[in-house]
Amino acid sequence: MSAVQSVGPQALPALQEQVEQIIAEAKRQGASACEVAVSLEQGLSTSVRQREVETVEFNRDQGFGITLYVGQRKGSASTSASGSEAIRETVAAALAIAKHTSEDDCAGLADPALMARDLQDFDLYHAWDITPEQAIEKALICEAAAFDADPR
Repeated sequence: MSAVQSVGPQALPALQEQVEQIIAEAKRQGASACEVAVSLEQGLSTSVRQREVETVEFNRDQGFGITLYVGQRKGSASTSASGSEAIRETVAAALAIAKHTSEDDCAGLADPALMARDLQDFDLYHAWDITPEQAIEKALICEAAAFDADPR
């Protein structure tokens, strides 16, 4: 996954590729099974207080978490990095944890027959292309409406 990647449904193929790389690395290092969660997000947050801008924050985060199994032993690790070295190190960390835990007869992945296969698109992604100035203006309008409703 590149350091600068677009966020949204168009990012899914690259995220899927990253998941496949992580799973391959886990198997290469000796895991008998694993599950992976990847995330990629960006956002803008503004806040106002007493009609003054208090904060304007941008965020852009990415990372992954892995839970892997060595037989019935389980280990988990996560990172905000996404390069090959980060994948190797994070898998190794989860593997080290798994090797130091007790076996658990109930640990492991769910039966594949129970997993969802026909995934629905719930149309939940609605990017909002808003500038910081527009966000501040909207925050000020909201605060003014709150003061109009309750002048305390």
